[in-house]
Amino acid sequence: MGHPEMADRYVRPSWFTRNIFNRLVALLTRLGVSVYGSRILAVRGRTSGEWRTTPINLLIYQGERYLVAPRGVTQWVRNIRASGEGELRLGWRRELIGVVELNDEAKPELLRAYLRRWRFEVGTFFQGVGPEASDEELCRIAPGYPVFRIGPTS
Repeated sequence: MGHPEMADRYVRPSWFTRNIFNRLVALLTRLGVSVYGSRILAVRGRTSGEWRTTPINLLIYQGERYLVAPRGVTQWVRNIRASGEGELRLGWRRELIGVVELNDEAKPELLRAYLRRWRFEVGTFFQGVGPEASDEELCRIAPGYPVFRIGPTS
């Protein structure tokens, strides 16, 4: 049967992450306190049409903003791929966003920047690959980490 492709990788959050860490970050972010770049990402469910929310780390790199999925193809990734848009929330502020998914060749320097900033939080999802990794190593893992550039809605 073989192994699932890297592009379909998904790392389920631990109990602590799901029930303590994410809830604490989400609460603070809802109150308007950005925890080291945190935002609440809201995306409409691809089937239900209901808003689904998750705390994310907003990466700002060379003047552009990005969403990186360290856990792989999560539900928010599937939903934003289907809709191409969502909302970034911080406290009462809501920003409608459009996204464009990047190809694997464009990811290495963004993955490096993401790991430099949040390795303490997400390093476990990168299977020992850190910000000091070679471009070749980052290219090798890129298919397992969806990255979206944020832009205006269409």
